[in-house]
Amino acid sequence: MKIIIIGATGTIGKGIVNILKINHELIQVGHSSGDITVDIAEKESIERLFQQAGSFEAVVSAAGAAKFGSFDDMADEDYLLGLTNKLMGQANLVRIGRNYIQDNGSFTLTSGMLSQNPMPGSSSISMVNAGLEGFVRAAALEMPRGVRVNAVSPVWVKETMDAMGMDSASGIAADRTALAYKEAVESQRNGEILDVREFV
Repeated sequence: MKIIIIGATGTIGKGIVNILKINHELIQVGHSSGDITVDIAEKESIERLFQQAGSFEAVVSAAGAAKFGSFDDMADEDYLLGLTNKLMGQANLVRIGRNYIQDNGSFTLTSGMLSQNPMPGSSSISMVNAGLEGFVRAAALEMPRGVRVNAVSPVWVKETMDAMGMDSASGIAADRTALAYKEAVESQRNGEILDVREFV
């Protein structure tokens, strides 16, 4: 299967690449490096990505920016970052990519645990993740040609926690997190939000 991995150079993205490259042909995509580059906040950039990629059977997105910050300190621009990048950026991967993907292909997006388990400072990210999960469930009902859409909801990634100086005992390593993405791509699931904790 030929799979486009967006965010391939990120922490989770590297884990996804490691597990999917064993049995699949990958196109590794990043914001500034990779086989192809893309800015998911720009529809024209997404269009160019799919035009350059050629024929493909799956898209996996581990990309998307959103701001973490105190509710009192968050400005409109801080919310718009998540809305235009992580939410609409990933939604547009599906909206545009459905015109290019092969029959019975799949899109796998990334939300996150803060949609269901918010914490102080997560108002923007929780909103974006919950919105993305709603989009996935609804869009899956209208995909043409047997195309599937799912999202993976990661918890804290061990490597990220280590880099931030946090206690990473409760984190899940990127390679283990990637197992949920593998399931989304290789199974027949559709319109589902895959909790990483169920696959480790």
